[in-house]
Amino acid sequence: MNKLILSIAAAAVIAGGVSCSKKTDMSDNPFVKAYTTPYEIPPFDSISYSDYMPALQAGIEQKKAQIDSIVNNPAEATFDNTILALDRSGEILDKVSMVFFALDESNSSPEMVEISEKFYPTYSNFSDEITMNDALFARIKTVYDNRAGLDNDQRLLTEKYYKEFARNGALLDAAQKEELKALNTELTGLYLKYNKNLLNATNEFEIVVSDSARLAGLPASSVAMAAEEAASRNLGEGKWVFTLHAPSRLPLLQYADDRDLRREMYEGYTNLASDGTYNNLPVINKILQARAKKAKLLGFENFGAYMTDNVMAKTTENAENLLMQIWRPAVARVKEEVAEMQALSNAEGNTFEIAPYDYYYYAEKVRQKKYDLDEAKVREYFAVDSVRNGIFGMAERLYGIKFTEMPDAPKYYDEVTVYDVTDAKTGEHIAVFMTDYFPRASKRQGAWMSEFKGSWQKEDGTSSRPVIYNVGNFTRPTADTPALLTIDEVETMFHEFGHGLHGMLSRARYKGQAGTNVDRDFVELPSQIHEHWAFEPELLRTYAHHYKTGETIPDELIAKLEAASTHNQGFTTAELTGAALLDLQYGKLNPEGDIDIAAFEKEVAQNLGMPAELTFRYRSPYFKHIFGSDGYASGYYTYLWAEVLDTDGFELFKEKGIFDPETAQKFKENVLEKGGSEDPMVLYVNFRGKEPSVDALLRNRGLKPIPNVDLKEKSGK
Repeated sequence: MNKLILSIAAAAVIAGGVSCSKKTDMSDNPFVKAYTTPYEIPPFDSISYSDYMPALQAGIEQKKAQIDSIVNNPAEATFDNTILALDRSGEILDKVSMVFFALDESNSSPEMVEISEKFYPTYSNFSDEITMNDALFARIKTVYDNRAGLDNDQRLLTEKYYKEFARNGALLDAAQKEELKALNTELTGLYLKYNKNLLNATNEFEIVVSDSARLAGLPASSVAMAAEEAASRNLGEGKWVFTLHAPSRLPLLQYADDRDLRREMYEGYTNLASDGTYNNLPVINKILQARAKKAKLLGFENFGAYMTDNVMAKTTENAENLLMQIWRPAVARVKEEVAEMQALSNAEGNTFEIAPYDYYYYAEKVRQKKYDLDEAKVREYFAVDSVRNGIFGMAERLYGIKFTEMPDAPKYYDEVTVYDVTDAKTGEHIAVFMTDYFPRASKRQGAWMSEFKGSWQKEDGTSSRPVIYNVGNFTRPTADTPALLTIDEVETMFHEFGHGLHGMLSRARYKGQAGTNVDRDFVELPSQIHEHWAFEPELLRTYAHHYKTGETIPDELIAKLEAASTHNQGFTTAELTGAALLDLQYGKLNPEGDIDIAAFEKEVAQNLGMPAELTFRYRSPYFKHIFGSDGYASGYYTYLWAEVLDTDGFELFKEKGIFDPETAQKFKENVLEKGGSEDPMVLYVNFRGKEPSVDALLRNRGLKPIPNVDLKEKSGK
């Protein structure tokens, strides 16, 4: 999942190559001069903690001067002297912020946390200063009012900047602007606190097991990983430690025979950051109140209306209507899944009813019984290097690009791998791609893609080539086995690589439209459509090899994977859709005081008819997508909105051939290369030939359509 949000934890930065030495001479600051590294990769070995704030200030001063030049230009405002000049401005600011945001998320430390408390507010305040600059906005408005004669991408970029400034206070009076600045500063601090609480609470939680009998059912790789975790904490022999990181948490829930152990893990996760020192509930209340005030100040009914006004959905109601077409079939499937699990549990002689902490465990048992598919066996064909070969092979066959490792390239951590991306026929350099796949205390949970440098047309007519990275938290290798990925981790690797392709292959002319600079509910199309290739037999046979024998995955196992592809989709779809609907309900609030967050979640679940056996994919205290920043607030629905597009689009590939050159070229030209230089639905129709419907999504998940229903029908409100 996306995977484009920012956050915070341990001194591993030093091991990763970022120096801690003190430097004060700006002439020696790597951010304020041209990078002399290959393809302008950031020179991580030369970056010190003491470089960030001076470079941020230098970047601010540079951009101020550039904006002054735009504002004081005596010529009438035009696209070139105003919009394009603004779009190209801020080189130093871009360099320092991209590196800081990346390392704060993936390779943080106590020093980075300390810097972040100054960096984010300073960055946010300067952003307000730009968007509330009356003279600059006046010139933007002049171009906006005369945009009819512009090229299409120029018109869209002008409209983007006009709307961005208006949405960030340009139309407010002086007193209102000061109020908005204060709210933005408050929100920046709250997001920082939320993320710190979440990271600290995650790292604090542990389950220590001393009795090996409690490990029954767990794969050997999970037991080995837990033993290594205990050893790293100096707990001695005969101890195993499980954490809330997905590679530790999910196998325990899926395989542990010890029901109390599963319950302990489930409750630890679902109560994460809900009390104690790292309690996020008070932080959420302050975020909700500040957002409501901000939306009202900007003329919107609520924060949800503010956030959806600027994307494809346009309103929360449109997003909600789509979700309800998915929610009801998912709930119907959950009832069937629970019935199957309950029957299996009863047959084993159990007398308990299936609880939420039983769902993963009995879903896996049903899968093994129904499809004779054991994921622990499947993982033996998905060593991380094999899957990486699969994504690279997919990209070469679809888009004609090749990946060559750069062992001596700069990197921010020793586990990062860097690749030179070239045209497979001509050898022309296209991009740099980095991968950082394993969890550590200094990295937040999840998986994401971003960039150290984007792609756009420079003043001399040449194109800036991007430096793109993927970050994950996949299962680590152990002493005796390589990293063996779960089915979900394989899909995630393909997903984030799809985002990476969006960044690497961008050919948009302007920085503000390049790569993933698209509508928030369109950005997940490139990532999600590439998930479909992961388990296509034609590609599977090229990369899925047994980690010990090298044997190609057998056809019998491929057939089982295909047969089980829609297994447990009720659960998967309902927990995702439920979280998206919870997010939209938060967006409708206008609280003046604190609300009971747990009670609100419960009310939403009751109104939805949430099955008792599951909960939201993310509960509020650890729903980082919507409370760790504004990134996906009132926008978590976008994963499903984009899935409507990706499932419909992949049906064209299935019809024509999954590696059909003409279809791949149409997708590359109309989606991957265009960025935000055209209306997203126009781009989709240019590729697909028609607009999509939700039917393809339901077919892909094995769900049956059920007529939509208004949320209020359940509650009687």
